[in-house]
Amino acid sequence: MANVPPIKARHLEILTAVVRAYIETGEPVGSRTISRQRRQTLSPATIRNAMADLADEGYLSQPHTSAGRIPTEKAFRYYVSSLTAARLAAADSDRLRNEFSGLDTVGAHMERSSHILMELTRNVGIAVAIPALAQELDHIELVPLADQRVLIVLVTRDHMLRNRVVALEQPASPDELMSIRNYVNRNFSGWQLGAARRELLRRILEERALYDAAQSQIQALCRKGMLEVDTSPEVHMEGASNLLALDLRLTREKMRQLLRALEEKSRLMELLDRFLDLPLGELDVRVGLEEIHPAMKDLALIGVNVRIGSGFPAKVAVLGPMRMDYQRVMAAVLQTSRALENARFWS
Repeated sequence: MANVPPIKARHLEILTAVVRAYIETGEPVGSRTISRQRRQTLSPATIRNAMADLADEGYLSQPHTSAGRIPTEKAFRYYVSSLTAARLAAADSDRLRNEFSGLDTVGAHMERSSHILMELTRNVGIAVAIPALAQELDHIELVPLADQRVLIVLVTRDHMLRNRVVALEQPASPDELMSIRNYVNRNFSGWQLGAARRELLRRILEERALYDAAQSQIQALCRKGMLEVDTSPEVHMEGASNLLALDLRLTREKMRQLLRALEEKSRLMELLDRFLDLPLGELDVRVGLEEIHPAMKDLALIGVNVRIGSGFPAKVAVLGPMRMDYQRVMAAVLQTSRALENARFWS
């Protein structure tokens, strides 16, 4: 969270009360509302003067002359800088632990994380896994399908799972596919994928007599990507439709542009990379995201960088309105990240 200069203690107390009231109601906040909430009585006039000072300093705005005040982006930044994450309810914490049980791949954990964050916060849940550039083979599966197609299932040592369906020029029997699968898994498990592919093709060329039966199918499968994976991040997002219920003061076209932007993996990664830059495990809260897209001006991002299980890098975050329950969202993000840190995978 960005550092902000201090303000007077009384002004800070009143500013905090205004922000909390606005988060709860979504309506401009008047001095009488703040006066009724305080244990130590201050007159509405005194509060009004403090609110006028806060407006002069850029913390509050007034939509109409006779209306109350609305916290600005600067006010929300100051407010979140003083917060610590609340504790999730015991039922929510138990649910988090249970949701991850039985999952055995990074992709499954990312998908479940985004869904959990969406449900816990009613905002947009985002979870991203970032594959290693040089991934190592754990094993492959080759499943025969109709019309000379084959399902290639490739699992790497960092627990990423990739599926692709390829069409072969010549039919391959289940026995041929099983033989190829067994050979690859027996000889190349633990190899970096690029090196495994190069060595497999070299062996076919140098030991042609040993591979006559399956040579063309092995070459065909290699050409179709049998030992290749996409190393782009695996991005999961849930709850973009929740933004439709928010008063973001956007035209219909601007809202469409925002939703389209969130559908772009590159735009989401730009958002996370630019605003989630703290060390591992440190919660980051960023208010006002118009640098990424003009329609994100009234949105906030709460997220954390994490390493899953044995060290796989990932990011989990919640995107929502500036007028959100920050402490609950912070708690949900932190608890989800800790559950991911403790994730266990099969060998």
